[in-house]
Amino acid sequence: MAKTKKQSKSHGADLLENPDAIVSRTEEFFTDKKNQTLVFGIGGAIAILVAAFMAYTYYINSRNDEAQIEMFQAIYFFEADSLGKALNGDGNNFGFLDIADIYAGTDAANISSFYAGAIYMRLGDYENAIRYLDDFSSSDMLVQARAYSLIGDANMELDDFAAAVKAYKKASNYKENKEFTPIYLGKLALAYEKQGKYADAAAAYDKIVTDFVTSSYYQEALKQKARLEGLALN
Repeated sequence: MAKTKKQSKSHGADLLENPDAIVSRTEEFFTDKKNQTLVFGIGGAIAILVAAFMAYTYYINSRNDEAQIEMFQAIYFFEADSLGKALNGDGNNFGFLDIADIYAGTDAANISSFYAGAIYMRLGDYENAIRYLDDFSSSDMLVQARAYSLIGDANMELDDFAAAVKAYKKASNYKENKEFTPIYLGKLALAYEKQGKYADAAAAYDKIVTDFVTSSYYQEALKQKARLEGLALN
């Protein structure tokens, strides 16, 4: 006979009011040999996953330490303006491209992607600049926004103004600060203007005027905002 709704409700109440009922059912589940096989199989799988995660974490940490050492010489080349060696190495030491590839998944590889992207920007290879800067990710207040801005710069050089707008928006919205956000907003305004979107460009300058009154770009933003508002009316 099928259970009535009243019976089901009563049974549910018994389980809530009588913890022993739950315990006894749990015990029955574990003592059943078929269920034991299932439970211990799941437990074994979880243990393997935990062990694998711990091993991977240890591996990544040790690889990162090794990569940091390798990166030291590449940074030296970068600061000495030896961009080719910084990018590709000198035959004895890895460059940023090697580190990003060989030590993928480490913090050092991530930072190497940023350096590689910045170098490609200076070399005028904008496609590769975008590629490597896109691979970079950071929670740092300044560097991540800088990466977005460089991606915008690369797209501006490629006359892809829509992509530049997208990148500059990310840069200007990322952890706003009075030192750099106005710069990114100015770049955003320029990208909009290149598209002929004068009202949007004026709005970008308006944000500088409204939110960053102490910025050294304030007066210029006022002037450019008025100019673009005039163009938007035509």
